Amino acid sequence: MKPLSIKGIFFFTLFSVTTITLFSQEKPRLIVRSDDMGAFHSVNVACIEAYKKGIQTVVEVMPVTAWFPEAARMLNENQGIDVGIHLAITSEWENIKWRPLTYCPSLTDENGYFYPMINPHNAYPGQSILENKWDIDEIEKEFRAQIELTLKNIPQASHLSGHMGALRFDPKVLELAHKLAREYNLTFVESDDLRQKYNTTSVWYDGSNETDKKEAGFVSMLNKLEAGKNYIFVDHPALDNDEMKTVGHIGYEWVAEDRQGVTDILTSEKVKQTIKEKGIELITYNDLTKALPRSTPEAEKVSAKGIRNYLDAVKKSGQDLHSIMILRNGKVVAEHWLGEHAANKPHIMNSVSKTYTATAIGFAVSEGKLNVTDKVISFFPDKLPSDISQNLKDLEIKHLLTMSVGHDPNAVREKTRNNDDWVEAFLAEPITEKPGTQFSYNSLATYMLSAIIQKVTGEKLIDYLYPRLFRPLGIVGARWEECPQGINIGGWGLYVKTEDMAKLGQFFLQKGKWKGEQLLPESWIVEATTSHIASLPAGIKKEDLKIKPDESDWLQGYGYQMWRSRHNGYRADGANGQFILVLPEKEAVIVTTANIGDMQAELNLIWEYLLPAIK
Repeated sequence: MKPLSIKGIFFFTLFSVTTITLFSQEKPRLIVRSDDMGAFHSVNVACIEAYKKGIQTVVEVMPVTAWFPEAARMLNENQGIDVGIHLAITSEWENIKWRPLTYCPSLTDENGYFYPMINPHNAYPGQSILENKWDIDEIEKEFRAQIELTLKNIPQASHLSGHMGALRFDPKVLELAHKLAREYNLTFVESDDLRQKYNTTSVWYDGSNETDKKEAGFVSMLNKLEAGKNYIFVDHPALDNDEMKTVGHIGYEWVAEDRQGVTDILTSEKVKQTIKEKGIELITYNDLTKALPRSTPEAEKVSAKGIRNYLDAVKKSGQDLHSIMILRNGKVVAEHWLGEHAANKPHIMNSVSKTYTATAIGFAVSEGKLNVTDKVISFFPDKLPSDISQNLKDLEIKHLLTMSVGHDPNAVREKTRNNDDWVEAFLAEPITEKPGTQFSYNSLATYMLSAIIQKVTGEKLIDYLYPRLFRPLGIVGARWEECPQGINIGGWGLYVKTEDMAKLGQFFLQKGKWKGEQLLPESWIVEATTSHIASLPAGIKKEDLKIKPDESDWLQGYGYQMWRSRHNGYRADGANGQFILVLPEKEAVIVTTANIGDMQAELNLIWEYLLPAIK
């Protein structure tokens, strides 16, 4: 079912229209995929150009190729691209070859290069995989090496595909592809069941695909796409330059000209205009396979009128809301982005970052890497001050999690301005209160959690989260700022999309379970969302408090980098109105991004209008 489009609601609300528009017909949805990034410099340049200036949404990268390091750098600089790992056991070109990452003699010729073909080819007699005694164990070893090299360098990669049919030429290889996809939390995008489950159809140029006819054939294909269906287009962009003019194999010698033609159509103004006119939605594999399910407000017993009234109130109050997403029963029932903000654009999380950091601590605890009672000084013996106070000796990870370190967080923050070593600055600040006794909002405490994760795992916080949380939930393209020492900041600096926030909220609502699998123990979720200490708004001292507990969402207690909320909810909370609000009694999650200084006023409108709208 198509969700209620708040975009429609908001438009009509501005003009005081009392009806709510539901879209009865969906758009055609199209994945535009480019293959073989990493094979050549000109392919790398063309793929990035097709993304930044054109319609490409997905790129497949080949880790065995010479230009893979450059491809990895480019893809990390352009994280909006959905990246696939293009597993290869062939090397088809005449003047350039690639070798395996492992020792696999059953897959290589006498020079140690991959054979040029999977299937027998008249131009290359005896030089195909199927004409030689390939070994499934060697294929598995090689595929694992390619996957692990890619994930090491491009952790946001979301799926698996095969170069020249590398994953589908034999049932045993196909079974292996499914196994590896499950093990590494990657989607296998060439599986038959995926095509059936998501109603996908592969499309090609309508008519000739000769270079001078590509644009006409592509536009003709676009005009035939039908609403409510998903389509996949795959081709190989490159540049017609001296590098590509050296590339070819028997039967395909015009590579440079042909692949420049692909780049041209992927960046064509006529093509982009046709997509706009036809209302075609450009999507990724991640959008297709790992998006949250959609429903309507009515189906999930949410009042569309209540949503409309909320948006009216937001407008009248002058609140600068950037996006909102409402989930009920695990399904998105309303979503909207305002101004220049969009579904595919990451947003600054501010202190919502803290909840992601604490979740990483939960994974580390579940894996036996640490305990919340571990002493903080035990992780940094080389960073300690000359005089180690008893309070510093007593400081535990739990005190970092609950914002109860016992020192002045403003003083620590000031010291980091003049010290590139934030860990050293944190540990040097005198702890005047016994840890665990007083709440004082402390973003550098969360930074210390990130530093501990990096210390015990050897990975940056974001890299540690990718296989455990991000890839299973389909969170790709996340970015996290770092301190001068190369540690993810932890307490702030994370950028993710609105739906990524909603996925984390739903993950907590489901007590650490996702698609039937318990990723994080339920006990951790319960502990993290339970109030461990009486809380105060950031920067406010208890003696200066002038509001009553029932009037403030910042006086409901604090868990592990999560605030308790009124109405028996809890939330991830970031400055200027970033919220992941979880309401267990309503089986609901409400997510906002914003630039709203008065965050209590923002929550008040949610409580006044959206809470009663969820029946």
